[in-house]
Amino acid sequence: MDDDRVTRRRVGDAEVRRANRGWWDTDADDYQAEHGGFLGDVDFVWSPEGLREADARLLGDLTGRRVLELGSGAAAAARWLATQGARPVALDLSAGMLRHAAIAAATTGVRVPLVQADALALPFADAAFDTACTAFGAIPFVDDSAAVMREVFRVLRPGGRWVFSVTHPMRWIFLDDPGEGGLTAVHSYFDRSPYVEQDEHGVATYVEQHRTLGDRIREIVGAGFRFLDLVEPEWREGHEGIWGQWSPLRGRLFPGTAIFVAEKPAEG
Repeated sequence: MDDDRVTRRRVGDAEVRRANRGWWDTDADDYQAEHGGFLGDVDFVWSPEGLREADARLLGDLTGRRVLELGSGAAAAARWLATQGARPVALDLSAGMLRHAAIAAATTGVRVPLVQADALALPFADAAFDTACTAFGAIPFVDDSAAVMREVFRVLRPGGRWVFSVTHPMRWIFLDDPGEGGLTAVHSYFDRSPYVEQDEHGVATYVEQHRTLGDRIREIVGAGFRFLDLVEPEWREGHEGIWGQWSPLRGRLFPGTAIFVAEKPAEG
């Protein structure tokens, strides 16, 4: 992409929503073609490092649990959750990604409810779910991620767990380059300006937000959650795949993913 089409600047909430919904609708086919094999049709992969929920068990016991997957994309994780005895609901803003979720349901025979909605306004009653999760969905693509935390808190029952993965905040120091060019710090960690791709008229077509580790923890705690853990998956031996900026070169030197684990306090 041309340099003048990529910038770091503030973007209003309405422009962020239009840009990211349009991006994921348009890019859904290419995204699935490129990454669908790695993510699987019925699997829960937390990160490009290849950490799977089957191994990490960050969500705890799933049997009979109502689970909300935010930013589900093609809903491979929600389908995997269904095979583990959970009762998942897959939610995404993009009709294009949910179309792939419907196709995969037909081919695998594992069907879960699909909901098209905004993570900032979840269409569910208070305390409707036992667990909420997302792997790289929703959180980086909204202007007010603290508001998403509050919405998730609202729809979780007391004692419910909230787990989400995002690009590790320290990655924002570097360029999105999986090679040696991505080993030199060029941005301030403390610059929260979003990464923006825009068209020839300067209108945003893709927006991704940066928050520091401290910002994320304050969002979690500020919503009312009890912060439990921060997981930084290590690059596993023998994994030679490249996913965008993720690569064996960078992955063996510094973290690429941060997984936050929190819990809504139990009543009483």
